[in-house]
Amino acid sequence: MIIVSSTVSLIVADPAASSRFFTSHLGFRETLAGEEFIALGRDDAAVDLVLVERDLERRQPGQGLAEVIVVFTVTGLAAEYERLRGEGAPITIPLRREPWGELLMQLTDPNGVAIQLVEWISPITG
Repeated sequence: MIIVSSTVSLIVADPAASSRFFTSHLGFRETLAGEEFIALGRDDAAVDLVLVERDLERRQPGQGLAEVIVVFTVTGLAAEYERLRGEGAPITIPLRREPWGELLMQLTDPNGVAIQLVEWISPITG
């Protein structure tokens, strides 16, 4: 596996308000937006941010108030998923394809830290 970039997802009550803060004060720009998220980036080496709307109904027991997901954008995710599954890794979201062009899976470490591995692919059209 080769990590090609990194993203921090922040679970917030109001993604638009956070986006305004990061774009107004810290030089980020919106790069992608969906119904429940806003992605932010910069033209330098800063980590990308994804602001995800908090959904209390989907909240899992044991999650603290500070919800952070570490995201690594990788190559060859389907093969990595099979390798991790074969190793018995704690996969909490099986490999899935999102309509906007993201292949993803999630692991959770023994301390409850969520790690998503993603690979950008062609969006689903039609």
